[in-house]
Amino acid sequence: MLAAERKFRIVEYVKIHRVATIAELAQEFNVHEATIRRDLEEIEQKGLAKRTHGGVTIDQWTHNEPSFNERVVQQFDQKDRIGKMAASMVEDGEHIIIDSGTTTLHIAKNLVQRSNITVVTNDMNIATELRDAPGIKVIVTGGDLYPSSYMLNGMFTDHVLGSLHVQKAFIGIPVIHPKYGLMHPEAQLVPTKKGMINAAEKIIVVADDSKIGKVSLHTVAPCTSINTLITGSNVSENVVRQFRDSGMDVIMV
Repeated sequence: MLAAERKFRIVEYVKIHRVATIAELAQEFNVHEATIRRDLEEIEQKGLAKRTHGGVTIDQWTHNEPSFNERVVQQFDQKDRIGKMAASMVEDGEHIIIDSGTTTLHIAKNLVQRSNITVVTNDMNIATELRDAPGIKVIVTGGDLYPSSYMLNGMFTDHVLGSLHVQKAFIGIPVIHPKYGLMHPEAQLVPTKKGMINAAEKIIVVADDSKIGKVSLHTVAPCTSINTLITGSNVSENVVRQFRDSGMDVIMV
């Protein structure tokens, strides 16, 4: 393989896996680690990737979220698995928060048959999903309605969250990075997510694996404030290790 082709394929490999170690790349491309180091130096000089201690990463920026209708069908099967896993972590008698989102909606779908649970949500879709569940008490935060997604947000939402204390909060997020934590492209949505985190004893983030390792403009919370991340299986071992080093439990489904 020519050097130019190898460097192109290295960039493509890192785009898929978010991060890679020198050892992984040497094995993948069947070359010496010294060769990979030289390749990475040239790749970094071109601004195509960023070297880390012992490897390389590519920060993929998220500038906005796709529409609700787009998101609801993306990674559907994975979101369903995440939702089932998250719902299994809810114990009878608990008060929980379920954040707005297409992944968190799957949590609600898997709680319908449960009993003696109070769900606080800022999502009308989630409230509707649980409206006929006899064993679920639903509290809707109120707030400004976003017609495109049926999410509630704003001053009234934040006021209600500031008066609550729950056992668990299930947070949906478009971006989570092992170094920068939970991030969001829209500033007006950050305070509500922070309010949910502050209101709960245990924080569980649900995010399909396409959200992992990306970066965005606004910080919501550091990784050290998150107890558990539930995601898909296509996350590199290096990224998982970084999350776990921050004290986070990572569950891949």
